[in-house]
Amino acid sequence: MAKVYFSDLRSRNSRENKITKIKKLFKAAGFENNIKKDDLTAIKLHFGEKGNDSYINPVFVRPIVDEVKKAGANPFLTDTNTLYYGSRHNSVDHLNTAIMHGFGYAVICVPLIIADGINGENETQIEINLKHFRYAKIAGDIEGSDSIVVLSHFKGHGMSGFGGAIKNLAMGCASATGKLEQHECAKPVLSEECTGCGRCIKSCPVSAMYLENGKSKIKYDACIACNNCLMTCPESLIDLDWDNIKPFIEKMTEYAFAAIKNKQNRVCYMNFLMDITPDCDCVPWSDSPIVPDIGILASKDPVALDTASYHLVNQQCGFKDSLLTHNHDRGEDKFRGLYEKIDGEIQMKYGEELGMGSMDYELIKI
Repeated sequence: MAKVYFSDLRSRNSRENKITKIKKLFKAAGFENNIKKDDLTAIKLHFGEKGNDSYINPVFVRPIVDEVKKAGANPFLTDTNTLYYGSRHNSVDHLNTAIMHGFGYAVICVPLIIADGINGENETQIEINLKHFRYAKIAGDIEGSDSIVVLSHFKGHGMSGFGGAIKNLAMGCASATGKLEQHECAKPVLSEECTGCGRCIKSCPVSAMYLENGKSKIKYDACIACNNCLMTCPESLIDLDWDNIKPFIEKMTEYAFAAIKNKQNRVCYMNFLMDITPDCDCVPWSDSPIVPDIGILASKDPVALDTASYHLVNQQCGFKDSLLTHNHDRGEDKFRGLYEKIDGEIQMKYGEELGMGSMDYELIKI
């Protein structure tokens, strides 16, 4: 049974503030044993899209950096460029966004490195021989690191149900081509009710959409599945191919497997259950949370960590004035209340099947 360490957010003195709790979690989970002297340690997180404010607070990242340095390692903050065209599509824009969001050297005291290079082409092929992929394309500087600390903001996600440690490893550690491979089976579907306004066409970054007989059409061989068009349709007439969501989540999990394949006993994980919004931090906004803030969790097992996080969210009373339409009561699946057609548990079930970890866990409160 995997151990997952948990700290709530209550505090009445300086010995119990969030910074202190983060350090206690780091030590309780024994992370210093997974990080060796002189390691180049990647601290993998999400810097947030411009306009988003629910990413992990950089003030909470600093104590983790300090603990990694105490272990004698050389940490750096890292993420990969996005497939969609936003404020993090190339390394220059990405670094500018990260600094604007508070992740500069003045706060964190370590370098920022975008792990897949200036245009997402720095990649290493990892042989995995699994159901969907024989090889996965992982960002070169993540694969080249000696150890990893994976920091994940736990929240909803419109394609995987929720995003936690597994998704952070999967999409977050892939090169641009690797992201495209994961999204290949989840391209948008247009409704016959299309009004032909053309907004989706203007939003497509690769000119894969066009107007024909007064309705939008997609050139699927050119589509990169960035799903910009879903967000821009004013009538919400563009949807996902729901029959392919399970394969998408399985592909994502295989990429998570690849990201840590060559780092046995060299990876540490922390999930932040705060500002639990309906959407990924990739969107350029932050909607209202669906449940109250819960706490911070740490584990060496990403499957157990995401499972425990999932259960803790579902134990909460949901906010009825949020995007959560149903399943507000304690024990009900909050992410199904957001995205009824998505079974987010596939991530943990398939991750367990691949040997990434265990869904059986012991929650240890510190």
